[in-house]
Amino acid sequence: MQYRPLGNTGMNVSILGLGCAPLGGAYGAFEQAEAIRAVHLALDNGINILDTSPYYGATKSETVLGKALQGIPRERYFLSTKLGRYGLDDFDFSAERVRRSVDESLARLGVEYVDILLCHDIEFVSLDQIVNETLPAVYEIQAQGKARFVGVSGLPLKIYPAILDRARLDVILSYCHYSLNDSSLELLVPYLQSKQVGIMNAAATSMGLLTESGPPAWHPASQEIKAACAQAAQYCRARDVNIVQLAVQYALANPNFATTFVGTAHPEEVLNNIRWAEEPLDEQLLAEVQEILAPIHNLSWASGRAENN
Repeated sequence: MQYRPLGNTGMNVSILGLGCAPLGGAYGAFEQAEAIRAVHLALDNGINILDTSPYYGATKSETVLGKALQGIPRERYFLSTKLGRYGLDDFDFSAERVRRSVDESLARLGVEYVDILLCHDIEFVSLDQIVNETLPAVYEIQAQGKARFVGVSGLPLKIYPAILDRARLDVILSYCHYSLNDSSLELLVPYLQSKQVGIMNAAATSMGLLTESGPPAWHPASQEIKAACAQAAQYCRARDVNIVQLAVQYALANPNFATTFVGTAHPEEVLNNIRWAEEPLDEQLLAEVQEILAPIHNLSWASGRAENN
């Protein structure tokens, strides 16, 4: 496993992180015992950063992850969780809710602190509230030692400079903007580096678009994007390659991103991802797949308020 520094945090994180949304059932049913084994396999094979949220499975992801982490020395892993989003349309970034949310997450996770605390999907609310109310409350939590570092997450890339021009962040977590079909996060790298912000990437498969089974029914991508990604997956399959392998390797190869979270609740998928992380990227296949995806390259979908897109 390779490790990279995460901005100025002093944390050296595995380039492959474990995304724990699937531990909340976002991508289908799973056995809790298998999910716990998946977490243990990840840690035993060099993955040292885990990301979750109370939103994933209505606290189920944090609860299952907390069970998995019981008895594991705290210094063996870095832990990221979130606040502010609790359901599909349930957002509360008030200072009072922020304080309660952190304590609830710590109790579910069975830890005294998290390494990273992220304001989750901030594009759904007023960014003025994030700057003027939410982040000051988060800084208080940081001062209390309950969170070592502070950041925000969300889909539209414009939210990051909108916040960073007005507030201090240690890290950001961007998803679905550095993958085979959308590499637009790369355009923001110079700005983020100028702010000395650690960059975390997530959703190397674009939330299931770049898989052999295709995306879940709730996926917000257009039919055009879904069709192109399905064509790319079929092209890889015809060459005896799982497109997930190519997607994971492509995301991990970019040195500008400290880590890329790949979500799974299945032990065999954890081992596949780790194996692929160690194998060389097939540059020829990559070029051929990128050609298939060229018509929809960097096309995305709206998320949250219109003014934040």
